[in-house]
Amino acid sequence: MKTPVEVTVNKKKYKVEVDTRMILADMLREELRLTGTHIGCGTGNCGACTVVLNGETVKSCCIIAADANGQEITTIEGLSSSATELHPIQQAFVENQGLQCGYCTPGMVLSTLQLLKDNPNPTEDEIRHGISGNLCRCTGYQFIVQSIQDAAKRLSNGGQPGASQ
Repeated sequence: MKTPVEVTVNKKKYKVEVDTRMILADMLREELRLTGTHIGCGTGNCGACTVVLNGETVKSCCIIAADANGQEITTIEGLSSSATELHPIQQAFVENQGLQCGYCTPGMVLSTLQLLKDNPNPTEDEIRHGISGNLCRCTGYQFIVQSIQDAAKRLSNGGQPGASQ
């Protein structure tokens, strides 16, 4: 059975018909072709599918697409205007080697966005707690923590590189 869904994703309105059992992550990837949202575990444990729904991060593999009807969503594609104009958080991850294979990175970046919105100057412990819902199998987290510390400085400096460079 299909149902109509109207959403605003990255400030663009979409109308799609989806299977009533489709999850939000699949709608974003398959119907809207926004493949930056990754599906890792499919159970909400790894955070690869993290998106921002109405201003709060959610695991999009745990949300039925039809339940997002009328909602506003931001995916990783909505953070930067182009491949050469990265968001300060994305730039900090690149410059601090906060990614290796990159599979967890979109969810990690969006969780960082939420963390720094809620706490613009987090301690290392607060950063580790803030990203605890996002798993990385490659980095050991130290470079991710450094990236987030740099991102916090960049955002407090109007997007410019932090002093940790």
